[in-house]
Amino acid sequence: MASHMRSTLESQPAELRRVLADPEPARAAAERLRGRAVVLAGVGTSWHAAQHGAWLLRAAGVRATAAHAADLAPYGVPVDARDGVIVLSHTGHTGYSVDVLERARAAGAAVVHVGAIGAGGDLETMAPEQSYAYTASHTAALARLAQIAQALGADLGDLHAIPGAVQDVLDREAPLLPGVPDRLVELIGAGPNAWTAQEGALKIREASYVAAEGLSSEQFFHGPSVALDTRDTLVVLDGGGPMAARTEAIAAAVEVTGARVARFTHDDLGEPLSIFPLTVVVQRIALELAEARGVSPDRFRYEEDPRREAAFEAVGF
Repeated sequence: MASHMRSTLESQPAELRRVLADPEPARAAAERLRGRAVVLAGVGTSWHAAQHGAWLLRAAGVRATAAHAADLAPYGVPVDARDGVIVLSHTGHTGYSVDVLERARAAGAAVVHVGAIGAGGDLETMAPEQSYAYTASHTAALARLAQIAQALGADLGDLHAIPGAVQDVLDREAPLLPGVPDRLVELIGAGPNAWTAQEGALKIREASYVAAEGLSSEQFFHGPSVALDTRDTLVVLDGGGPMAARTEAIAAAVEVTGARVARFTHDDLGEPLSIFPLTVVVQRIALELAEARGVSPDRFRYEEDPRREAAFEAVGF
């Protein structure tokens, strides 16, 4: 099935090479942030990017935290002028993210807006996507965050190896999952890949309309794991790191329940950079489930139900 999501997803190795070949804007942003505590904010996929960015920046010794823009803007959480603030917004139009951006600038904080080309950002990623299921713009934003972290001293490894790792995921035989589960796709990962799991659940729901949940491996084990049975599929995202063996032990325990377990291991780049190929794994799963179900991954189900579009657009983004 042709879709904007498929063509954009497949463009990621080239887009990542382009972004990674242009490190100077990220280095300039890093200099504005140097010596400051940093808050990263976003909504939806950009909130997951904020969480990944905080992991990357902490590898540089930065006191970095992530916050959902809707936990900041409407509650009037003050912005400290001594802080750095990174706002992730693909379009530059997401309401609460824009509010955080404006308030941080008004407070005199060091501000970096990461967004699509033409979105008015300080640090650009790529041209705006035509699919609402953001793929390449998300990994391009992660690449910008990795460049900032590296400029601030993080030892992340070879960023230029990322496009090849992503291409390896795209070249894998399809489909990545053996069919559509009867009930639920559960995704788990540890460390930064807990957020890759949450991004996977978001992508699967918005692209294929299949019920999905993403959790850290340990949080999944302590309660939610009880619900899985033969109707469900567990997706295990293994980027290596100190929780890899524990995550595998949890996955093996779940197999006893009869749930299908699909394991994806990408640890060659090291755990921090494993978020790139594993993010593309979950993007592919979301797209392939949409194609298996014969639904469009591009427009939030609006084409199937125009009432949905009117209702959701009235709420605003």
